[in-house]
Amino acid sequence: MFLLMGGDCAETFDSCTSTAITDKLKILLQMSLVMIWGMRVPIIRVARMAGQYAKPRSSSTEVVDGKTVLTFRGEILNGMDINERNPDPKRLVEAYFHSAATMNFIRSLLSNNFADLQFPNNWDLEWVKDEDVRLEYTEIIKKLADAFDFMNTIGENTHNSAMTSIDFFTAHEGLVLEYEEAMTRKLSPISTGNSKSKSSLKSSLSFSSMKNLTAAPSTEKKPDHFYNTSAHFLWIGDRTRQINGAHVEYFRNIRNPIGVKVGPTMEPEELIRILDILDSNFEDGRVTLITRYGCNNVDKNLPLHIKAVQKTRHRVVWCCDPCHGNTVTSPSGLKTRNLVDITKEIQRNIIIHRECFSQLNGIHLELTGEHVTECVGGSEDLEHHTLPTNYKSFCDPRLNYLQSLDIAFMISKHFSKDD
Repeated sequence: MFLLMGGDCAETFDSCTSTAITDKLKILLQMSLVMIWGMRVPIIRVARMAGQYAKPRSSSTEVVDGKTVLTFRGEILNGMDINERNPDPKRLVEAYFHSAATMNFIRSLLSNNFADLQFPNNWDLEWVKDEDVRLEYTEIIKKLADAFDFMNTIGENTHNSAMTSIDFFTAHEGLVLEYEEAMTRKLSPISTGNSKSKSSLKSSLSFSSMKNLTAAPSTEKKPDHFYNTSAHFLWIGDRTRQINGAHVEYFRNIRNPIGVKVGPTMEPEELIRILDILDSNFEDGRVTLITRYGCNNVDKNLPLHIKAVQKTRHRVVWCCDPCHGNTVTSPSGLKTRNLVDITKEIQRNIIIHRECFSQLNGIHLELTGEHVTECVGGSEDLEHHTLPTNYKSFCDPRLNYLQSLDIAFMISKHFSKDD
């Protein structure tokens, strides 16, 4: 089982539209189909949406047009316009409204065969510049379509199968604790009553617990626990993971599957102390470690963190975030990322895990289903001078539709070679 997590760096209220939501779900679904085809494992799809309205910042102020103003911290707190930088508590309610609207639209899409993407015209490859790459991608998509046709031929109607009714989960960083606390409820766990329903990866059992959130309840009485109802999955950011901090204290008391961002400044001993707090009962897959080193720091840090965890009883889910550690400034002054660096970090993660007798269990990407020009490289061959063409992000740069597919094809091919 493999975790595919992706979405905007920071959602905006204006992006709560049917087109934007549909495009994001579409690219995640298409990526998952490519990865399933090559990896031959189930893919758990988790969207960074319906709540990703806050962003941690390294400084509380910035200088704009010679004037010192408060930093933009996401629309859940303040506005991008310099005249809207004072925090406004009404934005918390507005964030809740847009999150709920997004979730309701996702449910309506999934209940109306949105996942039925077997037709070639749903795959947009016109932007691929390299003819050989376009032919390679087209051939894989054709094989997927042939597989659907074969299933229909033998009586497995894909229009009425699991391919048209799939699971999508939501996630965001649990940054604004005042908001997260208001969304916390004491509930009885929902169970399928099937103790044999386990993943082939012991460290991926928490993925099943996300599915159980919508399963039919069993008659077995279980103790009440605190759940954050704003998302299926939440994570602690690299800037808020202080052992004695409020975020770690909050996260250790909720029963959702949780993640921890792990950067190059995380010492192995500190990582184990955090795990001892968040995973005191040593539950398989309770914690997902989302590593974000940067392509030039992976070899130095990842082996140390893997070996430190292996010496304990903690069974974590290892997930790679190849975006945050590879952000640079372009000659034009725009923040960007190079697909070469992103690809390198993913590949080094796969190789190092294998060398350490571990396994990479997931990927965490900042992406959009739109044809934006925020990251360079990829089969579209975007360059620095093309970034201003369609640069839309208010925060960090995102992979566009085709660059996201590039990553999916690369991972699929890499795992196929390993097999």
